[in-house]
Amino acid sequence: MFKNKTVTVGISGGIAAYKSAEIVSWLKKNNAEVRVIMTEGACRFITPLTMKTLSGQPVAVDLMSMDPAYNVPHIDLAACDLFLLLPATANILAKAAMGLADDLLSASLLATKAQVIAAPAMHCDMYDNPATQGNLQILAGRGWTLIETEEGVLACGAIGKGRLAGIPKIMQVIEATLNPDKPLAGRRVLITAGPTWEAMDPVRYLGNRSSGKTGYCLAGAARDLGAVVDLVSGPVALDPPPGVNLHRVESALEMARVVTVLYPACNIVIAAAAVADYRPRQAAKEKIKKSSASLNLYLEPNPDILAGLGQNKGERILIGFAAETENLLEEARKKLREKNLDYIVANDVSQPGAGFAGDTNIATIISAQGEEKQFPLMSKKALAMEIWQYVIHNSQFTIHN
Repeated sequence: MFKNKTVTVGISGGIAAYKSAEIVSWLKKNNAEVRVIMTEGACRFITPLTMKTLSGQPVAVDLMSMDPAYNVPHIDLAACDLFLLLPATANILAKAAMGLADDLLSASLLATKAQVIAAPAMHCDMYDNPATQGNLQILAGRGWTLIETEEGVLACGAIGKGRLAGIPKIMQVIEATLNPDKPLAGRRVLITAGPTWEAMDPVRYLGNRSSGKTGYCLAGAARDLGAVVDLVSGPVALDPPPGVNLHRVESALEMARVVTVLYPACNIVIAAAAVADYRPRQAAKEKIKKSSASLNLYLEPNPDILAGLGQNKGERILIGFAAETENLLEEARKKLREKNLDYIVANDVSQPGAGFAGDTNIATIISAQGEEKQFPLMSKKALAMEIWQYVIHNSQFTIHN
C-alpha cells in the first residue's frame, strides 16, 4: 500500500509514546520505509531497541550523532514523503510553532518540506491552555494536519480532552495522505460549517437554524478524496469526520479570524456556514431581565468572510452557498458575481426536504461561466460527494504554495 513511500515518525516524551509502536509496525507491514526519531523523554517511555526492531532501521536520538546511517541526521530524516509526530506533546508543538531546533526532532521538523501529521496527546489542562491552542492554530495555518484528541480518562486519572486519537483514526489519516490516486491528494481544503451565535448577553444569542450537516459531509467527502481538510465549525451537535482538522468557533468575528489564519495555506474554500449577517452592537455583561417594556436591540453588520476571501483569491477555488426562500437562482447568481466565486450552491430552504436540520437537500450548483447543474432530493452525504465530483471535473487545480 505504501511502496516507495518514506515516513519519518517523530516520537516525543509522553505516556502515549508506546502507541507509536503499533503505527510503525503497520507502516512497515504495508511496505513503507520507516525512519524513527525519538526525543530523550520518549526513550524513557519506550526503548529505541523496540522501534529499531519494528522499523528495521537505526533509531535516531542525538542531534549531533555520528551514526554512519545518516550524513546530516536532521536533514536526512527531514527528507520524506510524510512526517508523523506521534505523540505530539505540548512541548514539541510549542517548539515547532516557534521554529526552535534544539534537539533532533525539532530540528528535523524545521527542515522538512513533507506533509506533517501531528497526533497531540497531553493532560487536558495543558491541551486547553490558550498557549497550546494558539500553537495548534499556528501549525494548522502552516499546513499541518492535526488529528484531534479524544475526551476520556487520562493516564493520571483525570477526565478531559487530551487523549491520543484512536489508532484506526490515525491510520485512516495516514492512508489518505499517502494515497496518490485520490483526486484531491496534495490539496488543502478549508470548509466552514454550521451557524454562528452572536451574543446578546451571557445567556442569549442571535443565531440561525443551520445544523452544519452539509458542511460536515463536505469535509468528510474531501477527506475521502485525499485532501487535507480544515473544518471551521460554528456551534453544532455533530461529531467531526475522523481525520479532519476541526476548529471550533462561536461568533462570526471568531470564524473570520480563524479563516484568515488558515486561508493562505489552502487551495479550495467551501463556505457552507450560515454566518450571521448582524451582531448586537454591544453585548450586555449581565443577563437582560425580562420586563413589560419593549426591548430595543441595535445591530451592526458582521464582516462578509467569503467576499473578503474573494478579494484575495489568487489561484484558489472559492465555493459559496446561497440558502434562500425566494428568487433562488437570481440571488445565487448575484452572490456569485459580487463575491468573486468560482461556484455557488443554491438551495431553497422552504422546499420540503431541503430545509435546515434535515438529512436531505435539493440544490443547484452554478459556475462562474454560467453553467448550472441541478441535484434532485438526496441525502446531504450524497450531495456533498456530487458537489465535489462536479467541482473536480470542471476545475483545473493549481497547488497554492
